[in-house]
Amino acid sequence: MYPFHMPGHKRSSQGVLGKFPDPYSVDITEIEGFDNLNHPEGILKKSMEFAAEVYGADKTYYLINGSSGGILSAVSGVISSNEKIIVGRNCHKSVYHGSILKKSKTIYIYPQILNKLWISGGISEKDVEKVLEENPDAKAVLVVSPTYEGIVSDIQKIAAIVHRKDIPLIVDEAHGAHFSFGGSLFPMSALDCGADIVIQSLHKTLPSFTQTAVLHVKSKYVDIERLEWYLQVYQSSSPSYVLMSGIESCIFEMYKNGDKYFAEFIPKLRALRKRFAEMKCLRILDDSVKGSYGVYDLDQSKIVISCKGLSITGVDLARILREKYNLEMEMCGVNYVVAITTFLDMNEGLDRLKRALLEIDKELYKREEGKNYEVDENIYKYLGQDWKEDDNWWAEKQPEIVTTLADAMERDFQTLEISKSTGYVSAEFVYLYPPGIPIVAPGERINRDISEKICWYKKMGLPVQGMADKKADYLRVFAY
Repeated sequence: MYPFHMPGHKRSSQGVLGKFPDPYSVDITEIEGFDNLNHPEGILKKSMEFAAEVYGADKTYYLINGSSGGILSAVSGVISSNEKIIVGRNCHKSVYHGSILKKSKTIYIYPQILNKLWISGGISEKDVEKVLEENPDAKAVLVVSPTYEGIVSDIQKIAAIVHRKDIPLIVDEAHGAHFSFGGSLFPMSALDCGADIVIQSLHKTLPSFTQTAVLHVKSKYVDIERLEWYLQVYQSSSPSYVLMSGIESCIFEMYKNGDKYFAEFIPKLRALRKRFAEMKCLRILDDSVKGSYGVYDLDQSKIVISCKGLSITGVDLARILREKYNLEMEMCGVNYVVAITTFLDMNEGLDRLKRALLEIDKELYKREEGKNYEVDENIYKYLGQDWKEDDNWWAEKQPEIVTTLADAMERDFQTLEISKSTGYVSAEFVYLYPPGIPIVAPGERINRDISEKICWYKKMGLPVQGMADKKADYLRVFAY
């Protein structure tokens, strides 16, 4: 089974990090001669200062609770209880958790939708400006860029708009840790575009262990002491030296040799995407989306394959790739799958993905065109029944916000079947994981579109999560 999913090391450092020591030999604690992540004065202080120099940050902090710990710290560090924070609706669930813990008033900016592929686009700077004008008392703005699908918003313009209000911009750049090292093919890091706090997951696209991330600060709008206090709250008091040494090794290796690695990888990636552009039925998210739907740029290393309007779903496509070709994707949506590629991908894996998608596309073309042909049973048996979607039925409708996230989580609730929850207010989250973006959040009224969508996602076999009911049949709700 070949991994087109995180972690970015693809389960083999291939000599990139040399011989990493026996993890037991470096699983140390805060003894004499070592250091304390929550109060660094020695080797960790020097290590993080070096990382800040590499990235061009005022401060860089190692995160051993992943980007989630960094996001929780950032949210808590810039707003006080009951204050407003403006966030992109397509943010990760940890952003919502931070809002709940601070009892904040959360105002959403909705991404635009790429109708042809039916995935979320970017956050428009005009929408940010509009929401800020409507909420002059907001204390911070938080957006995700790049998204799970590699969509990058115009962070430079968004930062300029946010800074006119003298408040900080936080960017969840969890999927863009390679931007700082990837050369001209990849977008500029949000840190270089004026964002005040940037959180990156090293493990997603670089050779680092799962659960490792960094938080960068470059700002006059952030209270560093307050932020550092919350980093202690949301991180373990016994941080793993295995993970911290992995972070340092990764950053040092990318500093030394990142240009070389990407110089070798980028031509392979370009050749792969060029072949995919030849497909007749399946479609690839490419540069044609730039300049529309809030899309400023695109992370080319995310291979997003759309089957919208065809006789298979994203679930079907992921299953075909897994069962016939032994290729595991990062995620699948209703109409697409996402493959994460990194410079540590082997030629064999890239070639297998290319062959698989071209073969599937060929069979789909025969089927979609209704031509007489000899069926390749090895592929055809996976395609399932014809399935067509109704674009109007899937039209996004913003749910009514009745009360705050924190208030809704503390309400007395009743449990109803999801199909019978229309008109009630949700007391919990419902999302697909990955990526963990809420379909409905606590405090939002459930309309018919939402309840039907959740039921349909479940019927398709998508990972519907977030509710107390692990089978995703029932939802906690209250009347309001």
